[in-house]
Amino acid sequence: MSEEKENPKPEKPNSAGAEKKSDQEAAREDKIRKLSEEGVTLFPYRYDWTHTVSDIVGSDAGLSVEDLDSPKIEVRVPGRIMAVRKMGRATFLHISDGRTRLQAYFREDVVGKKAYDQFGLMDIGDVMGVDGTLFKTRTGELTVLASAFRLLAKCHHPLPEKWHGLQDVELRYRRRYLDLIMNPEVNEVFRLRSRLVAEMRKFFDERGYIEVETPMMQPIPGGALARPFKTFHNALGLDLYLRIAPELYLKRLVVGGLERVYEINRNFRNEGISTMHNPEFTMLEFYQAYSDYYDLMTMTEELICLLADKILGKQELTFGERVLSLKRPWKRLRFMDVLQNYSGLAPSRFADREGLVKFATTLAGEGVKLTYGKALDVLFDKFVKPNLVDPTFIINPPKEISPLAKASRENPEEAERFELMMAGMEIANAFSELTDPDEQRRRFEEQAEDRRKGDEEAHRVDMDYIQALEYGLPPTAGEGIGIDRLVMIFSNNTSIREVILFPLLRPR
Repeated sequence: MSEEKENPKPEKPNSAGAEKKSDQEAAREDKIRKLSEEGVTLFPYRYDWTHTVSDIVGSDAGLSVEDLDSPKIEVRVPGRIMAVRKMGRATFLHISDGRTRLQAYFREDVVGKKAYDQFGLMDIGDVMGVDGTLFKTRTGELTVLASAFRLLAKCHHPLPEKWHGLQDVELRYRRRYLDLIMNPEVNEVFRLRSRLVAEMRKFFDERGYIEVETPMMQPIPGGALARPFKTFHNALGLDLYLRIAPELYLKRLVVGGLERVYEINRNFRNEGISTMHNPEFTMLEFYQAYSDYYDLMTMTEELICLLADKILGKQELTFGERVLSLKRPWKRLRFMDVLQNYSGLAPSRFADREGLVKFATTLAGEGVKLTYGKALDVLFDKFVKPNLVDPTFIINPPKEISPLAKASRENPEEAERFELMMAGMEIANAFSELTDPDEQRRRFEEQAEDRRKGDEEAHRVDMDYIQALEYGLPPTAGEGIGIDRLVMIFSNNTSIREVILFPLLRPR
């Protein structure tokens, strides 16, 4: 019989992308092995809880020692271990639900030696359920005296010690789950966002609007001046675009008799990334028949003031070092008046169209194709926006950059349109909607000519939409509100990445 040689254990591949385990991670893996050997379920199916950490801290923190003694308050509370302090055969720890922390107290003579030894295999970051009764320590801290516990999820990696101290702030966005675990204030930002959207829905539902959904993939991108993302549908052999706005579909619905519609929608624009821009963003768009842009100015004031009352309980918003007053009525300033005021340019500079376009091009950067109207918009962004802190309606911009709005009743070269500015940002954009199909066709054709000259953001000709207008769009006002930017202001965050759970980042 030949002697068989024992096969050597295969070595782990040392790939360039593989990360070497730290000593702490190796120690955690050893604990996982020991717990498994003792029959502990590392990832159970469910846990019958009675309270959250926030429930207990919110409702019971003010109770006296006597209140907690008679009768005893029994709890079963889940949370993530955030801190551990051992004292001989007893241990204090803090568990968190992402919003606040609660202390728990484990004693060997209460939970039993075997359970207490298993408890020694728990790590910071593990999720556990604690059963016990509430009491207060001598320092007055609300605490659960544990009678039993259950491991709910084992954490394989140590949590960062000083998450906000990291120099690479992008890591917070790349691993948002860690950001939420370590920073309760981040958790609150996204809870605020959820409440804001819920209150928006309530506002429009109570006013007879219906919520609708429109296509995210469109054969012709429209409703805004922006460069779209392009994709391809294999089965239909069709080029499609991710929507830059739902506007043209929502107005088709008004033609069909849905006279008040709104959509909370995701839009996609293939443009640069900044503290105020993310290629994927969320907007509220709504349309109201038999109305004009004056009606929507009033409604916008009502909406944002109501949101401030409901969510923040006040009519002043702090944004960075600025304080914004929502006191009504908000200022209404004409586009050209405010542009001439803040730019410092003489009226003759605006009369020299070619010279103004050249000047704006130096501000926009090389390779950017500007029309006269877009040049004015570039100057507005540069000289005016940063100065508009309190809510301000900028009304009647050039018709050239407003291809879906009616001409002003006062000046046919201007549009019946407003942009709401707050804290130096555009928050909303609204029109008295253009309802004349022949005029809309002419506007689209002018935009098509701008595209031929190199303007990649110019609107395309949408003949199907024109046909819808030919069936009769009643007088209509429509508006889009940037939810991400509004949340920035309500939560006092100066970067849009702080209010989007998973912002787009460059791959590493």
